[in-house]
Amino acid sequence: MGTLSDVLLYTPGENSIPIVLVPTDEFEEWQGFLSAGDRAWLLRQSFTAKPGQSAWLEQDGIAKVVCGWNGKADLATLGHLPMSLPEGDYHLESSVSSIQVLGWALGAYQFDRYKPASRKPARLFANTASDTRHAADAVALGRDLINTPAEDMKPSDLSEEINRMAKTFKANLRVHVGDELLELGARTIHTVGRAADAPPVLADMTWGDPGHPKITLVGKGVTFDSGGLDIKPASGMRQMKKDMGGAAIAIGLAYLIMATELPVRLRLLIPAAENAISGNAFRPGDVITTLKGLTVEIDNTDAEGRLLLCDALALASEDDPELIIDFATLTGAARIAVGTEISAMFSTSDEVAQTLHAHGESVDDAVWRMPIHEDYEHMIKSNVADVLNCSVSGYAGATTAALFLKKFVNGVDWVHFDIMAFNIRSRPGRPEGGEPMSLRAVYQYLAKRYGPGA
Repeated sequence: MGTLSDVLLYTPGENSIPIVLVPTDEFEEWQGFLSAGDRAWLLRQSFTAKPGQSAWLEQDGIAKVVCGWNGKADLATLGHLPMSLPEGDYHLESSVSSIQVLGWALGAYQFDRYKPASRKPARLFANTASDTRHAADAVALGRDLINTPAEDMKPSDLSEEINRMAKTFKANLRVHVGDELLELGARTIHTVGRAADAPPVLADMTWGDPGHPKITLVGKGVTFDSGGLDIKPASGMRQMKKDMGGAAIAIGLAYLIMATELPVRLRLLIPAAENAISGNAFRPGDVITTLKGLTVEIDNTDAEGRLLLCDALALASEDDPELIIDFATLTGAARIAVGTEISAMFSTSDEVAQTLHAHGESVDDAVWRMPIHEDYEHMIKSNVADVLNCSVSGYAGATTAALFLKKFVNGVDWVHFDIMAFNIRSRPGRPEGGEPMSLRAVYQYLAKRYGPGA
């Protein structure tokens, strides 16, 4: 599957072709400096400098690409070009930002594990920081994990991916498998995964100087979700290979943090399981004792992701980090609220939430804050246990899920992302398929808060 940073060249090729960005609102003025022949040639190509348009010019014997631009520094500026231009090397005559260069790399992504890539993408020389290259590879890693079907992405496969990453960056890793989860006290993770042939796991990785600020990432790793005994319809099950999207985002973000050597003490917790159906599948009405000691009554077995997360969040809180961030493809309610292209965000800190939103805007990775409305606690009240795993009403599903998870976070600044993790349409820099949404927004926040000069 390769790395996306391969399409970003360190030196321009000998026959590198220049690219000129033409702002849409300056097209008429810009065109006025061209010869009549050049203007006629652009007219034949129907080029009016609209965003996403490109055309060819030859001036003084040199071929050039002209590209329409809306004036925004976003992934879409260059994201359509690597797969639409002929294979070869290109360079920019216009000054651009790192996010625009990243758009080129992300637009070159192809998932080629099961069939050859359709073509080789065009390559770009860009004098950009190594962080941009690492970001491209982190996104590619997340996309590959999400796009891989469940047959080849079992809990053990997910933990092996973390193991490879831990070896690369000399991180410490412990993996709890199957009944070892019961010894740890992580009964909810075990319960969700016990019906599957592939045993559930909890991967626990640490990296960095113990004296640096502690940051813990948690990712929901449901490698396939049938819904359990409350089985999903076929239409709802079709894309459930992506239900480990939260884990993929957390893994990709951990990769980026370590690759850029961000001065933090990183902990990565990935609870992974397949929510399958067999004779020992957990049932509606069952009561589970969590790692924290709270008891959970099961209303619906298709609300399993929060059961994986609750034990991991409780374990994360024991370490008393500065910040816990979790990522999960958790609720359809969040998709109804903000759609599929915005990450729904819940936070116990106003400052963290506001800054995260601003950084999301700056790197074209939209996040939107949702309310943790305490008055909805009654919706997850159980008559036989401490808490119900989901609301029976169907209202405020994303908020009640966040309220459930909040019970397992002890006095620590906490951010919870409820995300789609999948592009249902292709856009420049964002091809259809797996997408580690919010990864870049969170990294930007962490880099500004903890990076050099912070």
